[in-house]
Amino acid sequence: MKKVRVAFVVGDYPPEQRKLREDAAKSYASADVDVGIISVAARPFDGLTPAEIQAASSLFHESFRQAEREGYDAVVPLGMLDLGVDGGRSTVDIPVIGPLHAALHVAAQVGENFGIVCYHPSAIPRQRAQCIAYGMEQFVAGRRASGFYLQHIAQNRQQMIDSFLMAARDLIEKDGADVIIPQGITQCPVQMQPDWLSKQLGVPVIEGIGAPIRMAAMLAQLGVSQSRVRWQKSGSQPQ
Repeated sequence: MKKVRVAFVVGDYPPEQRKLREDAAKSYASADVDVGIISVAARPFDGLTPAEIQAASSLFHESFRQAEREGYDAVVPLGMLDLGVDGGRSTVDIPVIGPLHAALHVAAQVGENFGIVCYHPSAIPRQRAQCIAYGMEQFVAGRRASGFYLQHIAQNRQQMIDSFLMAARDLIEKDGADVIIPQGITQCPVQMQPDWLSKQLGVPVIEGIGAPIRMAAMLAQLGVSQSRVRWQKSGSQPQ
């Protein structure tokens, strides 16, 4: 079996923060999966409102096209907002995998009551809307927040870890969560390793870099991509 190449699309971050994310993605490479980095001119590090999320989509679409031109077999955008994924599936023929979407479906293989820990309480309504759109809300036992905006996590790492553990344990003990999904890759796997976190909590932890990269590789190895009945190829319809 030939080696599968998965492109991981990374936006504009401060250099040390970008390296952390690139290193996390590359850690999921293996003997049969290569992970490469594609840059996109979007800056999620500063925080994104719904307007900015929509505006960023076209930038991600171009990065997906670049990945396909460069010979990658699948592509994954960084971040659990699944930026550009829906429209991007119409722009390229290689699989386009949304990190949150992948994490939800992987979690459904190892549990049935998901506890989701977001960065900040303000992110919870948007996260709920994503789960409803994906038809996965019935799996969600509850949501909490670690309490930090993305930009403040690096300088408050230990406080974030302590707060995350408290929130996750509360979801397990009070809401019956049997899987934890960190809604935000800066929490895990960038600042916390999922295997360590799982040992602390006693339940599986499904995060948004490893799950989508490995799902992308699996689909590419199976020769499966998005349905053209659901996502018609851009430019294929008569005007």
